[in-house]
Amino acid sequence: AQSAGVRYGSVVRLFGEVTATRPSNGTRRVLRLGDIVYAGEEVRAGSSAEAVLRLDDGGMLAVRPQAQFVVERFAAERKPTDQFSLRLLQGGLRIITGWIGRSNRANYRIQTLTATIGIRGTGLYLEVEPRRTYACTCYGEVELAPRDRPQEAETVRTTHHEQPRFIYADGAMPPGSMMQKAPVVNHTDAELTLLESLVG
Repeated sequence: AQSAGVRYGSVVRLFGEVTATRPSNGTRRVLRLGDIVYAGEEVRAGSSAEAVLRLDDGGMLAVRPQAQFVVERFAAERKPTDQFSLRLLQGGLRIITGWIGRSNRANYRIQTLTATIGIRGTGLYLEVEPRRTYACTCYGEVELAPRDRPQEAETVRTTHHEQPRFIYADGAMPPGSMMQKAPVVNHTDAELTLLESLVG
């Protein structure tokens, strides 16, 4: 990753075992409260583990059990070059954007196996399955695009969970569209309130 080794945040809440592994040399560490996390590390939560990371641009990242992700690029210097790029490999994340998502929107990107998600200052819940991604814009604005058919991109604006979506891989495509309306699943306003209080 372009900014591998750059810190992007720290652990502010932790339950169970969450690890960070550097792919370059396989070094694996068990995260503890207060630990710094770095771009390029693969963060993985155990089957009953959860964590909250405070990002260096003031955002928050809630890591769900069995989540696995890599922050590939990060820069937070209050400059036009600020960027955040995350790849969610499995499991779920709850994200509240910091200043990068508000001021450098074009440089804030999340990738999954099936979707590319552009953030426009928002609260977002994501969950990954092998053939589809679940995305709920809890509030704010995001651009959702199927990776196999980016021309079907859709901008979603919400104030309270109104438009969850499933974004499918091409081979798993149900008739009609690469994106389907979905119910609100596996996340609550209580968690969102907690994250917002931590942003405080």
